[in-house]
Amino acid sequence: MVIYGVALLAGCMMAGLIVGDLLGQLLGIDSNLGGVGIAMLLLIFSTSWLKDRGRLPEATASGINFWNAMYIPIVVAMAASQNVAAAFSGGLVAILAGALAVVLGLVMVPVIAGKPRDDKATGAVPNSEGRLTSVSEPSR
Repeated sequence: MVIYGVALLAGCMMAGLIVGDLLGQLLGIDSNLGGVGIAMLLLIFSTSWLKDRGRLPEATASGINFWNAMYIPIVVAMAASQNVAAAFSGGLVAILAGALAVVLGLVMVPVIAGKPRDDKATGAVPNSEGRLTSVSEPSR
């Protein structure tokens, strides 16, 4: 049933928040340290474990998928709004660091993705050794 998927999600959320609070206390931080991330990892591992053993009915999986679709964007939006509020209260250096990280991330996308080679546009053809050579260049 769909309700079992929601119950599994809620259980993982509660366990993640408890573990996050304990981690915060162990490190001397008066805050939850990664509780939502831990909850998501618990949900991923538990659903995978249940699927491998054939104990996750389709209706339960649909309940989990529904709330995952709702849950992740909401949590990301909440975390992002907290980060923006902290950046504005932190001053100009925090805002510049955030802007620089965004700009560098955008610049690095083509570098990481790599530029696909367009052999037809360059007129390159493979020679007898399999290397690409220009049409005007004699092959060896």
